[in-house]
Amino acid sequence: MHDHAAGTVAAVLERMPGWTVAPLVRAHQARVAPGDPVGAALGARVVVVLVGERPALSSADSPGLYLTWAPRPGRTDAERNRISTLRPPHGLGYAQAGDTLAALLTAAREPGASGVMLEDEGTAVPPGAG
Repeated sequence: MHDHAAGTVAAVLERMPGWTVAPLVRAHQARVAPGDPVGAALGARVVVVLVGERPALSSADSPGLYLTWAPRPGRTDAERNRISTLRPPHGLGYAQAGDTLAALLTAAREPGASGVMLEDEGTAVPPGAG
């Protein structure tokens, strides 16, 4: 997170003109699910969580982005979209991650859903956005 958070957030914000962004929340040693109660408490329509991947993975220094529409406690992984292997220059770059996330957020607006519901709608998103 120390290496990739600033570049990721900057790339995402550049691609989201017209979107209102709630205060960024930093949660030490957190996973994806805490974004749900935080997003609900803030009244957010969507939450994006940037989380460091587990150290046991071959690329432990590559965080992932997780998108959940209508966050609230009890959401499941099937209701999220993940953009993984954010690891310039050996994986996904900041600009590509920002483009992919912007495409997912835009696509999620119409059905008001993320995860498998978004994919089931046949929404075309860039590779690696599933």
